[in-house]
Amino acid sequence: MQTLTFDSDDLDLTEDFLSRAYARMRIGGGSPAGSRARVRRSATPSLSVDELALDFDMSYAVTPLGRICLCVVHDGTIEDHVYPGVQDSFGPGDVVSFAPPDHAYAGVVRAARYNITMLDPALLDQVAATAPASRPGPVRLTGHRPHSPAAADRLRGAITYLRDHVLADPDLADQPLVASTAAQHLAATVLATFPNSALTDPTASDRADAHPAALRRALAHIDDHAGEPVTVAEIAAAAHITVRALQYAFRRHLDTTPLAHLRRVRLAHAHHELLAADPRDGTTVTQVAARWGFAHPGRFAALYRAAYGRSPHRTLVEA
Repeated sequence: MQTLTFDSDDLDLTEDFLSRAYARMRIGGGSPAGSRARVRRSATPSLSVDELALDFDMSYAVTPLGRICLCVVHDGTIEDHVYPGVQDSFGPGDVVSFAPPDHAYAGVVRAARYNITMLDPALLDQVAATAPASRPGPVRLTGHRPHSPAAADRLRGAITYLRDHVLADPDLADQPLVASTAAQHLAATVLATFPNSALTDPTASDRADAHPAALRRALAHIDDHAGEPVTVAEIAAAAHITVRALQYAFRRHLDTTPLAHLRRVRLAHAHHELLAADPRDGTTVTQVAARWGFAHPGRFAALYRAAYGRSPHRTLVEA
């Protein structure tokens, strides 16, 4: 994981930093109220979360980033935000997607505090797929505003969880399963928040393919690769079916989802590791949980207690 911080009241330095940290930018229209900029970034190879606080007004013109760029406004406003076909302004509480990854955009930040979360567009293809076609394209967001206030709240919560419980601990964020699980959860939440090109309802072909043999192949792949950062798309490929057919098969035959089943399998592995561990050698519940993709100790403990009827700490000390 990478982290960086920036704190300056020099607009020239700020312009240079933002240009290097994001893309080529142009800063102008500074207000006399202040010129301090504070930025804190935490990043993995596939995503980054930045908190920015600018005490001045700033105009920006950003070249295409090649990444999905989400913005949550805490205070202040972002005005006259434009990219082809869209002109909008955002205020406190707004959650938006700034622009498609291949579009330039521009606007004005007015003494604002806000969050910028960027993710690799390929993450969307790991959890969903577009409609069948001779040359199907990648999943894309088709709108910049959430479906509803409730959807915006869920995405805001997912970003806060990622920032405060995953990226806040570099050792935790560097765990492959934690990073993979967090990235897939964020991608799925983004798709549930914004209009997009993913086809979620199974086609007639998907329904026909969602037979027990395909499900057995998927379950075998999960069992064999539970200790690796496996994705929904990889499980579907191993089962020789589409992501939609995979999701339908799990709903139809097991009344669950592929990721929920993967989580149960990993929980079982964590259980067996706790049973075999010796707390005298320094093994902790948090370490075991992280190795199996569970970033939040409290949530892990709740899941564990529901499955095994006792706390993971009790299992460790009584092993």
